[in-house]
Amino acid sequence: MNADNSNISTNPDLLWSVDTLAARLDDPKLRIIDVRPGERFAMGHIDGARNFDIYALNCDDTDDAPLNSFVRMWAFLLGRRGVSFDDTIVFCGEITGMTATRGFWFLEYLGHGDVHVLDGGYTAWAAAGRSTTRDAEVASATPFKFEQKRDRLATYADMLSAIDAPESVIIDTRSRAEYLGTDVRAARGGAVPGAVHIEWTNHLNDDGTLKSPDTLQALFNAHGVTPDKDILPYCQTGYRSAHAYFALRLLAYPKARNYLGSWNEWGNREGMPIETPAGA
Repeated sequence: MNADNSNISTNPDLLWSVDTLAARLDDPKLRIIDVRPGERFAMGHIDGARNFDIYALNCDDTDDAPLNSFVRMWAFLLGRRGVSFDDTIVFCGEITGMTATRGFWFLEYLGHGDVHVLDGGYTAWAAAGRSTTRDAEVASATPFKFEQKRDRLATYADMLSAIDAPESVIIDTRSRAEYLGTDVRAARGGAVPGAVHIEWTNHLNDDGTLKSPDTLQALFNAHGVTPDKDILPYCQTGYRSAHAYFALRLLAYPKARNYLGSWNEWGNREGMPIETPAGA
């Protein structure tokens, strides 16, 4: 991705290139978090990376009590890997994927201001001929202090308020079959009423890097997702929607919030309104 574009506002430092990361490897405050499965990490990783496979660490109830419990668990697991609030954190996936961006979103939700994603992930790093290793050290645990940033999170109550609100736009980042309600992954299938459908894979180039700011901006604009809106992406469990959140943050959209519970909460929670585009 080329984030140096004078036509639109961007936050290019959120997305690190292979060269940017390579130049920072000697920084003692750098923490590379490899979110791939442990088996993939063991086969090769960036020197100094800590493995934290966050996939399936989900929260499907965004009421205060379960949400706060989930947050404390996440912070504890980060600390167990020797990651502190004062570190520079870079998330690395197989590509610029949804798991790395989910980590990015969560660290921003915890109030961290120095968190990044490696563009192209480990695939790009290895393809560039950069050094890799199979060795790993056991990190010393450290407390991970945090301050939740409520404006980074959407709950089911926020989603309810956003339906039909002219200042808000809801993005369904799932597959088209899930959006239409023909692929049902909860007690009920369908979509949040009024949601626009932009599947998260539309953010990516074929090599797994993120598309250019111009291309992303055009994609969102075409669906009425503009910087003046309060934007609430969702998916099944908050990973694909975190990818949209990251793309919007990269474009310096000021009001993006990830719906953590997503369809796993919405489709299973009694009383939540649903529309089925396929039926319509």
